[in-house]
Amino acid sequence: MVLNYIWVAFFLIAFAIALVRLLFMGDTEIFPAIMNSTFTTAKTAFEISLGLTGVLSLWMGILKIGEQGGVVNIVARMLSPVFSKIFPDIPKGHPATGTMFMNFAANMLGLDNAATPMGLKAMQELQELNPKKDTATNPMIMFLVLNTSGLTLIPMSVLVYRAQMGAAQPTDVFMPILIATSVATLVGLIVTCIYQRINLFNRTMMLFIAGICLFVAAGTVGFMQLSKTQVELFSTSIANIILFTIIILFILAGIRRNINVYEAFIEGAKDGFSTAVRIIPYLVAILVAVGVFRASGAMDMLIDGVSACVAFCGGDTDFVAALPTAIMKPLSGSGARGLMIDTMTTYGADSFVGRLACLFQGATDTTFYILAVYFGSVGIRKTRHAVTCGLLADFAGILAAIALAYIFF
Repeated sequence: MVLNYIWVAFFLIAFAIALVRLLFMGDTEIFPAIMNSTFTTAKTAFEISLGLTGVLSLWMGILKIGEQGGVVNIVARMLSPVFSKIFPDIPKGHPATGTMFMNFAANMLGLDNAATPMGLKAMQELQELNPKKDTATNPMIMFLVLNTSGLTLIPMSVLVYRAQMGAAQPTDVFMPILIATSVATLVGLIVTCIYQRINLFNRTMMLFIAGICLFVAAGTVGFMQLSKTQVELFSTSIANIILFTIIILFILAGIRRNINVYEAFIEGAKDGFSTAVRIIPYLVAILVAVGVFRASGAMDMLIDGVSACVAFCGGDTDFVAALPTAIMKPLSGSGARGLMIDTMTTYGADSFVGRLACLFQGATDTTFYILAVYFGSVGIRKTRHAVTCGLLADFAGILAAIALAYIFF
């Protein structure tokens, strides 16, 4: 229901602003610009879905091999003690646990091409446990919020873009991004637990959180030692080695179980293709609304309003120039990426604003895109508290990014 209100608000706000600009400012180009954006973003949504078709078919096929080969069940059993606390409504050892973990691991490593298919597969498995097929369950919402909070151990894309834009030290944003995305994830987890009345203060969860913190700290110390050349090497080589190793391990597990890995792959690939087709209407809906909102000038007005409020309160407004990336990130990943690059081009990759835009890009994920794709893939229409929890996590990540930018830079 919340998503419905937000979607309608985008159109109504855009129409009101466009009407004011036409009647009082004589801007005769505003309505043609808005209509052009609807056609452009609708086409973009279809192209995204079309691009996802091959990737989804590939990874859904690989996951089907892993499922029949027993890999997913092994991972599920290993994680049952921890996941049973966060996802109490999922039966212990259920395959969804293993698939969710692989999705989280892919996100943390910045392997977006693998993370989305794994996430969609996990959502389909959670839907099998759902008694009300049009309403999001607690595990679905928790899983989605942890995805939208964008916890990433290695923000490869941001670091590579900084290197391409001529940053003297592309990795200087690594530590603040890691802290900001951790804050967003922690806030998202706590808020969702409050909504779902889940107790996090138990021995198992505290040990798990402590282990994650140690792992993140160790990864941070190691990654901060890498040079610009090593960062580029990692992004182009090691990540791909990890992905291909996963494929080989799944195939070997299937062979060990004496299954027909080729037939298993085809079966999973068919599911991937149908999933890509199902999400097209949801992507068109959300991306057209975002495009209309931007084309009307509402985004610029929002930024100007924030700047005026901060200045009125006597605050420093240096961070405001980077805010478009922060505001766009929950709406569109590609849009936020473009704004980040534009900010670095305008102000410099090593400027305060340029670095802050990178922090915004890495701190959270595309909440509305994930909502549309993940829930749309299984026909969920009633999202309950998913939007609220996801946006609160985003807001926490944005505030943390601003604070860290002032501390570090």
